[in-house]
Amino acid sequence: MLRTQMRRNAERSARGTAKLADIERSIAALNDEDLLDLADIFPVAQQTALAKLASAEMARRNLTL
Repeated sequence: MLRTQMRRNAERSARGTAKLADIERSIAALNDEDLLDLADIFPVAQQTALAKLASAEMARRNLTL
């Protein structure tokens, strides 16, 4: 039982990591205008994960709202 639970937890963690990497790649692939739209929809003040990712990408590209 413990091995099964550990395996499930490891698989869940791997899926979560893969999903996060996909989201990060998707945000990085956005053109500047779409990235600004995303940042406008999810302002940093809300402290959501998408807001933080969009803000980081905007900083990398030296973009501001």
